[in-house]
Amino acid sequence: MRVVIVTESFPPDVNGVSHCALQTARQLAARGHDPLVITPAAVPGAEPDGRAPCPVIRVPSLPLPGYPQVRVALPSRRLAAALSAHRAELVHLASPFVLGARGMTAAARQGIPTIAVYQTDIGGYARTYMGVGEATAWRRIRGVHAAADRTLAPSSAALADLAAHGVPRVRLWPRGVDTDRFRPSLRDEALRRELAPGGELLVGYVGRLAPEKHVELLARVCGLDGVRVVVVGDGPSRTALRTALPGARLLGRRTGGELARIFASLDVFVHTGPLETFCQTVQEAMASGVPVVAPAVGGPLDLVVPGRTGSLVAPGDAEAVRDAVWAMAADPGLRAAYGAAGRAAVEGRTWDAVGDQLVGHYEEVLAERTAVAA
Repeated sequence: MRVVIVTESFPPDVNGVSHCALQTARQLAARGHDPLVITPAAVPGAEPDGRAPCPVIRVPSLPLPGYPQVRVALPSRRLAAALSAHRAELVHLASPFVLGARGMTAAARQGIPTIAVYQTDIGGYARTYMGVGEATAWRRIRGVHAAADRTLAPSSAALADLAAHGVPRVRLWPRGVDTDRFRPSLRDEALRRELAPGGELLVGYVGRLAPEKHVELLARVCGLDGVRVVVVGDGPSRTALRTALPGARLLGRRTGGELARIFASLDVFVHTGPLETFCQTVQEAMASGVPVVAPAVGGPLDLVVPGRTGSLVAPGDAEAVRDAVWAMAADPGLRAAYGAAGRAAVEGRTWDAVGDQLVGHYEEVLAERTAVAA
């Protein structure tokens, strides 16, 4: 199958859209399919990333105002030309908004079936960054996704949100996790002594440091006796968080095996953002055998089982986050039970498993197109 993946982000970018697009390309290549990736040009000076298992075409881009790590694709004839040259049988649109919308138009003109993968709560981002524009963002989302042969939602909350906003033909497609890379056996006592020389409980956050993530909600956790907060990631909020989180260790961006060791060495993982359509880092923490505290909204509702793998708290409630962490801090047996249950819960959620599901969606869409044509 000749598939073109049009994605708003791709490595070396570090975010959920980029990671999922890379894993999609890998799954297709591993099954003998022929993927091609089209994505915005990376941040100037970014280190090349050699992990792509297929050709990658980068179109000109500009930085998003106020958030230069995010690139917005400029109009380019390369996209339509690449679809033709690749003889695409299907176009996979990863979190389509700007480049994805152009990919949808180009595919429609060439009669190529499309699958649109909803992954970013653009409406919520508009509300967070501008205070207005949520309705406009949803009109854009609805327009793009309604033109697709099928939309794939990563969680039951996202699926319901899309349906409520009038997006048709929506199906569930969750995300996978690398259970070999993220595993409890990577817990590193030397690393723990480095991060918490006083033997403190290690409470960690991993992800972008941006306003919509609300990492500042960890401030009250920083004030707990015997607790050390560790923050992994980078973004526009990093400087402000140095002041907002007294005593926290801000480690910057970490990847690969180093990131997996950090995950496994935590005692509790906390995610604070309320706009997650899935929340991959929660799943990676669970694979690492670490109990989770997350907001009771969006993707975490499908991942965290309260009282079994962690705690769900009211979004934006710093005291609820603190109290949930403190309850786990006081009970090592509870943390161990949550961690073991979390690991067991994700054992079957590998990228191979969700890759099979994705190819099944492709085959159904192609069969539907063939039936209509006949």
